[in-house]
Amino acid sequence: MSEDQIGRIARETRTIAVVGLSPKADRPSFSVARYLQSAGFRIIPVNPGHAGELILGEVCQQDLSAIPDSGTVDMVDIFRRPEAVPQIVDEALASLPSLRVIWMQIGVAHAAAAAKARDAGITVIENRCPKIDFPRYL
Repeated sequence: MSEDQIGRIARETRTIAVVGLSPKADRPSFSVARYLQSAGFRIIPVNPGHAGELILGEVCQQDLSAIPDSGTVDMVDIFRRPEAVPQIVDEALASLPSLRVIWMQIGVAHAAAAAKARDAGITVIENRCPKIDFPRYL
């Protein structure tokens, strides 16, 4: 992934579905989502264990297909184990018509799921963090 591509993603993305977002302030997913909100992005929490609860002032969704305004989601940020990625990618491709980016957090990668998303025209970032990468472009 080139720095130009990361910069483009940081500048063009507006709404990010954060899969695996925890309501616990000490968890990396919470810290990253809070940063993204403070930088002006809308985050949509996605975590079946907390569906219906407010996390960072947003209603947590059961899964990606439950997002009511799914046409606004530009990026999916994945905080799940690599073995969960194929199902998340399949659901994202099926239910998010405006999706442009699938971002897998540090420690998360899945070659086959990434290839499937790329074949569908989606930009895929693996094993990186927008909280680390975005600040130099915003």
